Amino acid sequence: MGFPQIIHHGAVNGVTGSCHELQLDKNNSVLIDCGLFQGAETSGAGSSFERLNIEFSVQPIKALIVTHCHIDHVGRIPYLMAAGFDGSIYCTESTARLLPLVLEDAVKIGFTKNRRLINQFLKVLKNKIVAVPYGQWQKIDMPESEDTLKIKFKPAGHILGSAYIECDVNKQRITFSGDLGGPYTPLLPNPKSPYKTDVLVLESTYGDKNHVNRKQRKIQLKERVVQCLQNKGVVLIPAFSIGRTQELLYELEEIIHQNREKTIYQQLIWDDLEIIVDSPLASKFTEVYKELKPHWDAEAKRKVKRGRHPLSFEQLTTINEHQEHLATVEYLKKTARPCIVLAASGMCAGGRIVNYLKALIEDKRTDVLFVGYQAVGTAGRNIQQYADQNGYVEMDDERYTINAGVYTLSGYSAHADQNTLIRFIKRMRIKPKEIRLVHGDEQAKRVLKENLQNLFPDINTWIP
Repeated sequence: MGFPQIIHHGAVNGVTGSCHELQLDKNNSVLIDCGLFQGAETSGAGSSFERLNIEFSVQPIKALIVTHCHIDHVGRIPYLMAAGFDGSIYCTESTARLLPLVLEDAVKIGFTKNRRLINQFLKVLKNKIVAVPYGQWQKIDMPESEDTLKIKFKPAGHILGSAYIECDVNKQRITFSGDLGGPYTPLLPNPKSPYKTDVLVLESTYGDKNHVNRKQRKIQLKERVVQCLQNKGVVLIPAFSIGRTQELLYELEEIIHQNREKTIYQQLIWDDLEIIVDSPLASKFTEVYKELKPHWDAEAKRKVKRGRHPLSFEQLTTINEHQEHLATVEYLKKTARPCIVLAASGMCAGGRIVNYLKALIEDKRTDVLFVGYQAVGTAGRNIQQYADQNGYVEMDDERYTINAGVYTLSGYSAHADQNTLIRFIKRMRIKPKEIRLVHGDEQAKRVLKENLQNLFPDINTWIP
């Protein structure tokens, strides 16, 4: 079998742990992403729950190319470095700014809280990062290879800095989608399809579903918030610290701006609705998002010019210190004061949202609003699955009865839906000869594969 070849080290049997190796020859390759497995998802024979070890040789890997800095795409970079990887890390300019924050948090949780060691790691990491502007070809140095490799980052519309990656090697164009976002995502420019590719490695998280459009989802968000607050309790929104939290703040600021003096229920008006962001990491990311305003889309820039502050409005309360977090949880448990709490993690697989859930999920006045994908084996998926059955969820080895209202707004997923994934291929002028479907549950991949085979019978569409 000739080169180049693609080996999938992750995001094969589920949606997490993205890691793909592009081999130029037997001695030279690059990695596209190196992500953490989450929930019960594994990838590859013999793998275990939340596998961390790098189970492939790092010797041929000359560089790491990062699509974006969600933990399921970058969370194993510290383990990759510990395994001996010593190459450069290529990413977009915004990702270069955000990646050290993500990995600092990952190192604190997975390795050490020793500040000196963390700073050493961050110094090494920052020296490896090569920031590449969107739309610019970047040559990857391969001194031992006869082939040359060039890469280009193109906006993916998933989170700030996210990209799909075009790779030119040995007269072939190979494209890795990373995570594609939907059209009109707040703050982000719309993704545009590549002109051509020979091979496409495509995510399929929502390959079997379609989302409502942005206007509809904002209406649904407002209606659901109003409905939940009429229960006179707390609305809990598990949200990823990067991307989803900033999107939701942007949308909530817009809803409040349009409805200031209008009543939500009884004496509560929109102008008085408190929105709590309880996540030190989310706060850091939000500050960096504000610093990266030049990379926002035109709509967001217009709001700023009019004096609006989409990510730092007056109804917003930010909680950083752990003691303040515990006090807030206890206060809301006693009072059930109507408010909205955004806290990580997005799949309830850890983080501060767990303390809120343990304190409030058995209170019928509480509502839990999911706005993103919940992986199998996570507390989030279990809450979704068993809420209507008067079921329970286990958190920190204790069972909690799910008395809270539980709702899902799938339109707020940062992932492209089936129509958007298909449109990504349709809009290529020169279609791929081969499509590999990764990063999806079995049904999502199967349904998307059937649709693509019907629409593009000349393309070899398959599931690794």
